[in-house]
Amino acid sequence: MVDLDARADRLDAYLAATGADAVWFARPNAFAWLTGGDNAASASDAVGVAAAGYAPERTPSFCAVALAGEADRIAAEELPEAFTVETVPWHEPLGDAVAAETVGSGVADFDAPGLDRVDAGPLRQPLAADDVERYRALAEETAAAVERVARELDSEDAEYEAASALRIALSSGEMSAPVVRVAGSERAEAYHSPPAGADELGDYAVITVTTERRGLHASLSRTVAFDPPERFEAQFRAAARVEATALAATREAAESDGDAGDVFDAIRAAYDEVGFPDAWEAGEQGGAAGFARREWLAAPDAAMEVRAPMGYAYNPVVGGARSEDTYLVEDGEDAFECLTATPNWPTFDVDAVGHDLTLERHAPYAP
Repeated sequence: MVDLDARADRLDAYLAATGADAVWFARPNAFAWLTGGDNAASASDAVGVAAAGYAPERTPSFCAVALAGEADRIAAEELPEAFTVETVPWHEPLGDAVAAETVGSGVADFDAPGLDRVDAGPLRQPLAADDVERYRALAEETAAAVERVARELDSEDAEYEAASALRIALSSGEMSAPVVRVAGSERAEAYHSPPAGADELGDYAVITVTTERRGLHASLSRTVAFDPPERFEAQFRAAARVEATALAATREAAESDGDAGDVFDAIRAAYDEVGFPDAWEAGEQGGAAGFARREWLAAPDAAMEVRAPMGYAYNPVVGGARSEDTYLVEDGEDAFECLTATPNWPTFDVDAVGHDLTLERHAPYAP
């Protein structure tokens, strides 16, 4: 269960700064952040079937409104006992119900008449202690499932067959898998992040997965090397050095009030140092992770604040090689914890560019 006292402290500060009296969340990741529960009727829902709110002048302070047909289950299975639940007609807009329940001024992360909009992303950062413990469990289970499937792959397997096996393996433990991508060597070298197709895996396979449970997202990539070309090892080590550099720059930015643009500058400089100066242009490089696959992306001139403790998942790509794990980055000497690590996958050490940091990174697995 979530630590509601920690949530209340953060929301009290937000309401005091904005002058609002109440805040409401109906988007599934923000609802999950506040409650630890799931309000989505389907994976594609941008707004769920219930909204969770906090109003410190109200008794009790935590409340929710939910559509008829869903309210009883959500009250019993998705919400802490501290929440009261009001049932509203299933055919009426959820935003109208939230507006009717709001006394004074309010904000919401979805359309509600008379309420201003709130971006819940900054409120979810940094992670609270209870978030970190649940994150560790999700990430460890994700890595174990992916690696179990990866070790069984063959070069003649089709990409979509591997992706299907991964989805089955990831369906346990109440996890969902919003991202499951498998690229054989030809498509991995042709495209930055392709979905699974009908091609055989060939010389190597790049697996990229994001899982979600109770709002938290864990991402990782694993490579299975059947008969990779000679250039592949150098490309993989280059990508891993860029990833290590991104993490080192993240800690530095968190300690010095830096922003996501500072991290991107370090990533771009690292690509140049490892001999692939234009590789950053091929696609996104990753960023902060937690109650979204990416709370923000490291990008040119990005101004989002870098926080700690926080999840970070960077995904540099060089040629067909991709290095990616979800890390917990904290302040201090022991600042880096690879959440998506298991003891069963080969690793190697890499040095960050321009930073005094050596990280153990996941290497390609050779069957």
